[in-house]
Amino acid sequence: MKVAALQLVSATDPAANLATARALLEEAAAAGVELAVLPEYFCALGWRDTDKLALRETQGSGPLQDFLAASARELGLWIAGGTLPLAGRDPQRVRNTTLVYAPDGALAARYDKIHLFHYDNGRERYEEGRVIEPGSEPVTFDLPSRSGRTWRVGLSVCYDLRFPELYRAHAHAGAELLLVPSAFTYTTGAAHWEVLLRARAIENQAYVLAPAQGGLHESNRHTWGHSMLVDPWGTVLAVRAEDGAGLVAGTLDAARLAEVRTQLPALRHTVLPS
Repeated sequence: MKVAALQLVSATDPAANLATARALLEEAAAAGVELAVLPEYFCALGWRDTDKLALRETQGSGPLQDFLAASARELGLWIAGGTLPLAGRDPQRVRNTTLVYAPDGALAARYDKIHLFHYDNGRERYEEGRVIEPGSEPVTFDLPSRSGRTWRVGLSVCYDLRFPELYRAHAHAGAELLLVPSAFTYTTGAAHWEVLLRARAIENQAYVLAPAQGGLHESNRHTWGHSMLVDPWGTVLAVRAEDGAGLVAGTLDAARLAEVRTQLPALRHTVLPS
């Protein structure tokens, strides 16, 4: 099954971001991609964290969800919509949510980001918990490919990548592909992005597809990019090394997945609870 990670440099204007996303989705569809994944905050990276509140939607209604559903239906794609802000319990915060749409435009899965980024090195400071309400449940879904094979997919977002217990829960649920839409900062991405993605792939003997924000944003935030596809052995199959919007595509090979899991059956050797 051919998959693609879409890299953006989202600005503050949702309309401009959706136009760029649509062009990349069309490129992916033309290339025979079946699953296209947008990065975290694909709809907008604002000047302030609280800018997300103005974009908040209720599940099932809103222009961002309409865009994803229509694009999936019109292009015949599975689309994982990076993240968008959905209403939660707290009116002063939002959920940072991945919504997955099937090729008929129907909602197939929802995941609310569990782990909220907090970083302060004296020059850069981020505290997502001020505006984002965390989720609590791991989510997987089944994706029937055009070949007739069904892939089990585990959902995660950005900072989740640092918490291997989430991915082991996905592995226990049978996940073969792990999605990691992200907006890693340049500082943390340069240090940890690739090694964490490869570690999650190796530990769970699964493909990892990680679309990212990548470049200097209108808000002066600099994101690391390097959108990537990693195979179950930890080999980087494709990466976008340069900043800017673009597409990274590759093919999931069921035979390769089975080979890795047969030759090194580590998932069957788990002893300690996770």
